[in-house]
Amino acid sequence: MHGTARRPVPARTARPVRLGPRAVTALVLISAIGVVAFGWPLLADADATVTGHAQDAPWLFAALLPLLVGVVVATIADGGMDAKAVAMLGVLAAVGAALRPLGAGTAGLEPMFFLMVLSGRVLGPGFGFVLGSVTMFASALLTGGVGPWMPFQMLSMGWFTMGAGLLPGAHRLRGRAELLMLAGYGFAAAFAYGTVMNLYGWTLVPGLASGISFQEGAPVAENLVRFGAYVLATSLGWDLGRAALTVVLTLAVGPTLLKALRRATRRAAFEAQVTFETARTSPEG
Repeated sequence: MHGTARRPVPARTARPVRLGPRAVTALVLISAIGVVAFGWPLLADADATVTGHAQDAPWLFAALLPLLVGVVVATIADGGMDAKAVAMLGVLAAVGAALRPLGAGTAGLEPMFFLMVLSGRVLGPGFGFVLGSVTMFASALLTGGVGPWMPFQMLSMGWFTMGAGLLPGAHRLRGRAELLMLAGYGFAAAFAYGTVMNLYGWTLVPGLASGISFQEGAPVAENLVRFGAYVLATSLGWDLGRAALTVVLTLAVGPTLLKALRRATRRAAFEAQVTFETARTSPEG
């Protein structure tokens, strides 16, 4: 007579950290606050006494930190993040913070961006947003770059890394096609990051030529035209250096790093469910 025994079958697939409804709500809320924080000077009246960001940065930072904690707590509550994921978050943030000073002062060359692209791709949008923000925060502490721009950099890098996690084919697309997609995203998103940060700084820079300066109380469309001219005149070359380096490092190091991140994710087995299969055994066994 044969009996049955049940043995666990470990999960083998590297899966992104799951984004549940509470985490999605927290991300939507923090992104909405970020959009308002970046864009409100465009809607300010001409007689407004405050149109710059130096005064609102402390308030944004005060809102950003608890909301970031809220994203992490919501992801944990939804079952997508555990102690192993938090540990990986700390390691990747430390590596990203260490990479940033290697080229930040030279023609926009910032090697941390490629790591954010690959990490967001493997670990998902929610993890990516928190990783990008925490990495920028740690980098600011490491380099002494703490100032009113820091919460805006945290938001921008969070969006940058989250976008990589939202790219299609997370479970199926592999090989050269995936690498080219990530390189293309890194190129475009590096420009987007620079443009968003320019929107922060543009309202603070006095004495610009009339064709590119921010005009308080002017129609939004008119100011946006000036802003486009400002971006072309002041930061296009810097953003191009960042974008080009991101592409080069993604294509050169991407295959190895993607494998390493996916291997670490499989071993960590985030939110892995233990399943059982039935096996026949003999009485003698």
